[in-house]
Amino acid sequence: MTTDHRPLLLVIATGMRHYREYLLRSIGAEYRIHLFATADPGWEREHITGWTLVENTTDGPGMVAAALDLAAREPVHGVLCWDEARILAAAHVAEALGLPGGDTAMVRRCRDKHLTRVALDALGVPQPRPLAVSTVEEALKAAGETGYPAILKPRGLGGSLGVIKVEDPEELAGAFGSVRDLTVPDGATFDVPVLVEEYADGPEVSVDAVVQGGVVTPLFLARKILGYEPYCEEVGHSVDALDPLLRDPEFCRVLQDTHTALGFTDGFTHTEIKLSSRGLRVIEVNGRLGGDMIPYLGSLTTGIDPGLAAAAVACGRTPEVTPSRGLVAGVRFFYVDEDDTTIESIEFDETGLPAAVDRAVPVVTPGATVSPPPKGTLWGRIAYATAVSPTVDECHAALDAAEANLKVKVTA
Repeated sequence: MTTDHRPLLLVIATGMRHYREYLLRSIGAEYRIHLFATADPGWEREHITGWTLVENTTDGPGMVAAALDLAAREPVHGVLCWDEARILAAAHVAEALGLPGGDTAMVRRCRDKHLTRVALDALGVPQPRPLAVSTVEEALKAAGETGYPAILKPRGLGGSLGVIKVEDPEELAGAFGSVRDLTVPDGATFDVPVLVEEYADGPEVSVDAVVQGGVVTPLFLARKILGYEPYCEEVGHSVDALDPLLRDPEFCRVLQDTHTALGFTDGFTHTEIKLSSRGLRVIEVNGRLGGDMIPYLGSLTTGIDPGLAAAAVACGRTPEVTPSRGLVAGVRFFYVDEDDTTIESIEFDETGLPAAVDRAVPVVTPGATVSPPPKGTLWGRIAYATAVSPTVDECHAALDAAEANLKVKVTA
């Protein structure tokens, strides 16, 4: 019997160390973490108190027996997962243990972008007009209804993977196959795999929020920076703790209505919304913490710990969500210029980094072969930098300096 009386939190997988260790570190300070993984943990051991090896962390029903065995030895207070491919599996486990977030239908409405659209449409939440299609002929007919430009997107992926803007039928026909056939490790697949959506112009933002009893509490908002048109690659994000949208009545109403329409009652969400010339348009809702270091930026700018907030909600506890500071932070991702580039060496010249640069992290090692988008997508990133400062301009200048001081040698 343990003498450590911190709540026991079951975490399903962890993701890449460069992008997720900060969550495990903060949660491990106040919770005992038991990890479900497919291989013995490495860097995670510093932050966890135990682990169970399972055959497949995307198989929720397959993990139930191991979860019940763990709960028979000591009470499990919550289940948490921040990996898009595994959030539905985590909901299966939470459901079996009778814990918050154990509503698989709720999570599936977020995981499946078509179900998201159907639910939002039923409550009249503003969104781009969508049509689900299987063939290029169906896609051409759908775009004829939504109009051009149109957006093609995979139904079951996240992180803007495979999302592309097409200007006319010829571009649609040329791009459809790559969108339909795009797969990622452990990604969801559907018989009707592609959405054709009405194009919403304007900038895009994302909101990380905790939800308890159906009430949405936004914690911080990120303004997305896109690149590699016509693809919608997320090349950076900027978070201002005092962003006026967080206090805008219409924006907050749409955010709450979105969760109400999805029947999302308890958990942590990452909602993406376009600020279009025709008004707000909800793009998607992820039933998890945001990726791309956005929660980390939120912690830098507001003082709110997103890992602890997510853990608290998963355990049915009241999270601490009172901001203690009002700063600006940003993240920028870096890529090579050409497809199939082999990295010989990569490092940041730290002597040239201003104090506002918080992190400067290579994410590939010498010998790696990488490509920029669209071939490289998320896995084409070679490094990232984060910065925090009192103003937006200072933050952007610091990220510019980080980019200038990234030294990469490639094999000819």
